[in-house]
Parts: sequence; structure tokens; C-alpha cells
Amino acid sequence: MALLNRTVHRPVRPRLPRVSRETSTSWPGLGLAAAGTLVAWCVHEVVPAVPMLTASVVLGIAAAHLPGLRGVVRGPARPGLSLAGRRLMRIGIVLLGLALGLDQVVRLGWATVAMVSGVVAATFFGTVWLGRRLGLPGDQPLLIATGYSICGASAIGAVSEVSGSDEEDVATSVALVTLCGTLAIAVLPLFQDPLGLSDLAFGRWVGASVHDVGQVVATAQTAGPGALGEAVLVKLMRVALLAPLVAAVAFSMRARRRGVRTASGRRPAPVPLFVAGFLAAAALRATGVLPDVALEWAHTAQGLLLAAALFGLGSAVDLPTLARTGGRAALLGLGAWVMVAGVSYLGVLLTV
Repeated sequence: MALLNRTVHRPVRPRLPRVSRETSTSWPGLGLAAAGTLVAWCVHEVVPAVPMLTASVVLGIAAAHLPGLRGVVRGPARPGLSLAGRRLMRIGIVLLGLALGLDQVVRLGWATVAMVSGVVAATFFGTVWLGRRLGLPGDQPLLIATGYSICGASAIGAVSEVSGSDEEDVATSVALVTLCGTLAIAVLPLFQDPLGLSDLAFGRWVGASVHDVGQVVATAQTAGPGALGEAVLVKLMRVALLAPLVAAVAFSMRARRRGVRTASGRRPAPVPLFVAGFLAAAALRATGVLPDVALEWAHTAQGLLLAAALFGLGSAVDLPTLARTGGRAALLGLGAWVMVAGVSYLGVLLTV
């Protein structure tokens, strides 16, 4: 009986920090993203007309659906691929600031800021109104409007946390915005010449109309580095509007939590850190203290990081899920896509 009543002391295992646990499960996916980047680089070397970033997206989608790789992509490699799509993309965007310079940021001017704000407002309220007219259930109009007007799936996730949206509504909205953003990589470059857009104007159009940052990069780079720089600058202006939008949604829906908080209880930063890093890198470039060799190395690292991130984003696309989104939701997604493309095109014509 004494043995039964004796307290058993088990050794306490130290808890690994969250970052360490995340990194330990990410190596298979990061390795797959690195392999995909290498293949994309080889494709670009063999066929220079195919940009490396575009090849990375296509290879990521293919890897997610090939019978031999599908289980790996959706299983042990998923944490690393998701990490690549988030973290490596942000680092690549920060390094892109070294190629632009703060003078280019200032050159956009208040007219571009007003244009971006107008595009976001028109797309958001227009999509919500159209969704209600189509009779979409739940928060689907709100979530789809958020994704198309700001920055895709990340914006949908942020708003869904303060609105308490159903998981099915969130999944449908993310599927639609992912589909249209992926199609934009192939579709929008076809309209550059018919619409009479210069490379810089095309970059602004892409930055103002395409949803996710990675999709903006993949679409704009088809028109060269100048278009890519303009697209990222305009896109980052849209991303910076995420926090005010989340705050407005939280206030209008009278959320149970006070203020604007995520599910973890943390308040979102007024400006995403990678946006601040991008501006800091541009300011550093403007000082002229960095030698040319450092800028060249940064350009190479930026290309590789963006390629790996786009491979990770492409591997998250599930074509069967996208095919099951439903007729009315698909109609709203198409209407919102046409709306944001049309309004942003008019905005670019007024500000170029």
C-alpha cells in the first residue's frame, strides 16, 4: 500500500521554444522548396522566356497534384512549405527594397496613395453589395471582399478572427481568392499590350489589382524589374490598409473582444513588419553606403527566396477544392476580380 500511495516523480522535459519546434518540423518542406527552386532555375536557363518565379509557381501546383509527391506535399513537407510561403516571401520582399531606393517610394506621390485607397474602398464595398444581392450565406461576402481588396488569404484570415466566421465560409473565400490570384499570373500579362500599358503602368496595375503579395511578384516580373518594383510598392500600400480594415470590421460587428485582437489575444501591428523592413531597406539603399557587390548578392538572394516562397504558395493550391466552391460564390469571385481589375486600371490611367 505504501508503494501505491507513493508519489511518482517523472522527469520534467524542457519545452522547446516555439520557433525551435517549428523549425524542426520544417526541414522536409524547406528542402522540397529548395529542390523546386533549383528545377525552376534550370527551366529558366534552358527556356529563358519562362521566368524562374513563374516556373516556381507552376512546379508548386504540379507537386501538390502529382501522385508520387502529393502525399509528401500534404504530409511531412506541409509545415516547411507553409513556412517558405510566409517567411521567405517576406524576407525576399525586404531585400527587394534594396533594389528600389527610397526616392522611388517618394516618387509615387499622394495621387498614387489616393488611387490605392479608392481601389480598396470600391472593391470592398462593391463586392459586399454584390454578394448580398446574390444571396451568399454567412460572412462569405465580407470575407471575399476583404481578400480581393487587400491581400488575399492573409486578409481573410485576419478578418475572420474578429468576425467569428464559420470555417466553411473562410475555406470558400480562400479558395476563390487563391484561384483568381493564381490565374492572374497567366492572364494579366496578356492584357498589357492590348490595354496600351507601359511596363511601369502595368506594374502599378498588377500591384493594385492582384490579391496576394506572392502572386503580385509572379505576375509583375513578366514585364521586367521596373514593373516588379512598381507593383510591389503599390501592393505594399494595399497591405498597409489591412489593419484599419480589420479595426473597422471589428467595430462594426461589435466583436465580443475589446479592440482589435486576434485569436491569440494580440493586437495586430499597425504596419506589417516586412513592410517596415522593405521601407528600411529602401532607405538604406538611398544612403549609398552599400557597395555594388552587396547589392548584386542581395538581388541574387532575393530571386532565390521569392522562387522558394512561390513554390510553397503554389503547393497550397488544391484544384478539386477550388472546383467545389459553388456557382454563386464563383460568380461573386469573378465579379470581384473584374471589379478590382477595372477600377485599378482606371486609377492607373489617372495617376501615371
